[in-house]
Amino acid sequence: MTKQILFLQGNDVCVEAAIYAGVNFFAGYPITPATEIVERLAEQLPRKGGKFIQMEDEIASMCAIIGASLTGMKSMTATSGPGFSLKQEAIGYAVMAEIPCVIVNVQRGGPSTGMPTCVSQGDVMQARWGTHGDHAIITMTASNHQDVFATTVEAFNLAETYRTPVILLFDEVIGHMRERLIMPEPGEIPLIERLRTSVKEGTDYHPYLPRDDGRLPMSDFGGVHRFNVTGLVHDMWGFPSNNPNIAHGLMRHLVDKIENHVSEIAKVKEYYLDDADGILISYGSPARSARHVVENRRKRGIRLGLLELQTLWPFPAEKVRDLCSKAKYILVVELNMGQIMQEVKKAVEDPGKVFLANKIDGTFISPTDIRNIIRLIQGKGV
Repeated sequence: MTKQILFLQGNDVCVEAAIYAGVNFFAGYPITPATEIVERLAEQLPRKGGKFIQMEDEIASMCAIIGASLTGMKSMTATSGPGFSLKQEAIGYAVMAEIPCVIVNVQRGGPSTGMPTCVSQGDVMQARWGTHGDHAIITMTASNHQDVFATTVEAFNLAETYRTPVILLFDEVIGHMRERLIMPEPGEIPLIERLRTSVKEGTDYHPYLPRDDGRLPMSDFGGVHRFNVTGLVHDMWGFPSNNPNIAHGLMRHLVDKIENHVSEIAKVKEYYLDDADGILISYGSPARSARHVVENRRKRGIRLGLLELQTLWPFPAEKVRDLCSKAKYILVVELNMGQIMQEVKKAVEDPGKVFLANKIDGTFISPTDIRNIIRLIQGKGV
């Protein structure tokens, strides 16, 4: 069978992937450069039997998808910079109440209103620590449309597996560029559905009692089980508690269920790393320029390699350390002041061999920009 080939913007690819994954509820508010996600879902989701609602603001949008998810829906919202800031309190609620949902942030320049139509990757640390308190979070990204599709589907799978909000951190270039997408056939990418409790009606249901494998079966809110949902520290019945033992156990559970599964969650792509003297680490749209540099220099006998991060959080520190252990230098390519560079420095044995190639002016980083930094590094005798 000949596969369907589409020519789409990255934002449209995200929509196609969400529908493939089974999204049936979306709440959002238009904002550049993520508006195309809202517009396409407004058109397509009702045709698939799903529900679309434009809320009055980003706070309400995040709260709406939380409520929908609790009733059994696969839910999603999309936004950018300022809207992502507004969602943070409710994201924390979803973390604490263990509510699966997907949040797309198509990044733009900041802070504040910043540069709405320009590219940036300045929200990496906000994705990790934007909501208050100690917590773990899953954040994924992609550099091309085929990976945007696969990563979006994976975000829904991880949300259902770990009962957690998952953030898709794309950038303006990825969201707005057009390239081909080979549509996967139904069933080609495995889908993980909601794990529902086997506890019968009238039996004591513990909404926050993990199984032996750590997963938490859910019951659709408003269904046969009556249970409590709160953003407060709570016991296995969902009721608030100030008991130190319960608080400690809950916090350890919220962090460990993600941080103890980094090897299963974290995804990277490796290019020419086996013999690389210099390794570029990148993600999102800059990874395209980084790959171009690596492959161009390989043709000239220069041993460069590329490690493309597709999972930013939890950060794959052990994999970065192992893959970069023999490199003479490591160059992190990103569109911010070095947010991932700092994580790489913490991961490797010698942080002195980690350098930064970046732009913070709202423009795309080109292969020439990267090559110029490499020349400076080599000029230092590294």
